[in-house]
Amino acid sequence: MAEAAPDTRGAEPASSSDLLRSLRDTLDGLPETQARIARMIVADPEWAVQTGVELLAERAGVSAPTIVRFARAVGCEGVRDMKLKLAGSLALGTPYVHRSVRPTDAPGEVVRNVVGSVTSMLAEWQSGLDPDRIEAAVAAIRAAGRVDTAGTGATSHFLAHDLHARLFRLGIPSNSFADAHLQLTAASCLGAGDVLVAISYVGRMPALLRTVAVARRAGATVVAITRTGTPLHRAADILLAVDVPGDATMRVGTDAIIAQIIVIEILSVRLGLTLGDGAARRLAAVHDLLQNEQLDSDDAPSLGGA
Repeated sequence: MAEAAPDTRGAEPASSSDLLRSLRDTLDGLPETQARIARMIVADPEWAVQTGVELLAERAGVSAPTIVRFARAVGCEGVRDMKLKLAGSLALGTPYVHRSVRPTDAPGEVVRNVVGSVTSMLAEWQSGLDPDRIEAAVAAIRAAGRVDTAGTGATSHFLAHDLHARLFRLGIPSNSFADAHLQLTAASCLGAGDVLVAISYVGRMPALLRTVAVARRAGATVVAITRTGTPLHRAADILLAVDVPGDATMRVGTDAIIAQIIVIEILSVRLGLTLGDGAARRLAAVHDLLQNEQLDSDDAPSLGGA
């Protein structure tokens, strides 16, 4: 059945300086199709800026021409102009994008809005997290002779190193390198049955994508912790999606960091449960070691001595 052209009567011309705020403020008055597209954009504006019209249409459940008509209906010359205005809104750091915090909010309101935004995001994101993909990643890691973890940039490398530390505590041979050349070299030494876990919310970092390509050529399975539709997703065998809203002030916002940490936690817990008593004994041994060496104890001595 042919898709009906969207009703443009409810659309208002977009503010040239803040398209995101304009979309938010007019959401309730938009026709159904336009409202669906607008919600998609305000939920993840950074993704919308970087994404082609076909993928925008696919996620919104409409045709590509409908996206073009929507852009014109909200006062833009076309999709390209709409993306430029979206980028301008992101550069402004609009209150809506930054967890609904407004300049006039009192400290208590800031706390409630920030925490409430995160908890709301987690509840919505959890409903879309696919347990079958988690289990596929767990099975691949369990069967692997070696698991490398890789990320490019401060946040992604921190997360990759955290997963690496969790894996070797469970008795799973693992590597994690910050240096891009070492990542490439290590990836080339992977083989069939090995696993590379690549972590990047942005999902388009050239150095990481090169490492993924080398690992694939070597025969390894690639597990990606990234957003749906990114180049990293398309290059991976298994996607663990972190489809959460972007942040206007940081390239990788708090929502994305928390979602990625939770994916790593879920992987670690499932691995620990499936590996059984051996993994539990290793974790207990690490805990006891840190306690005995007073490295992780409530009564550890101060750095200055007694």
